[in-house]
Amino acid sequence: MRQWLEDVETRHGLDKLTLRSRQVVLASFAILLVLVIYRGFLLQDDEFNWRPVLAFVLPLVLFLPSIIGKRARGHAWLAFVSLLYFTQGVMLVTLPGQGFRGILEAIVALVLFAGCMGYARFRSRQLRQ
Repeated sequence: MRQWLEDVETRHGLDKLTLRSRQVVLASFAILLVLVIYRGFLLQDDEFNWRPVLAFVLPLVLFLPSIIGKRARGHAWLAFVSLLYFTQGVMLVTLPGQGFRGILEAIVALVLFAGCMGYARFRSRQLRQ
């Protein structure tokens, strides 16, 4: 696996791979944020309450400074947090009528995980050069 990644880095260049993985992170982060906000609003009763929305959104929003600052370590931690959203998506699949949203959330969380791990690797290697 390491040799394959090094071959990919040599073929495409670290700058291009870092840019592509950052684009994947930004797109999947935005989609996951929208899905999570939507789920928070679905949990509302007759009276509006911000707590369910904040409970789902806050872990993602805490990583905005790392994403904006392009920090590799913050992206690595975001990758691990995205696995929590993957788990929630898998759990949603088991609920009646929530299958599509669950599959969508799980897939987006996996894409975010892969993008963050790629960005963390490529950016840290780019900074070492």
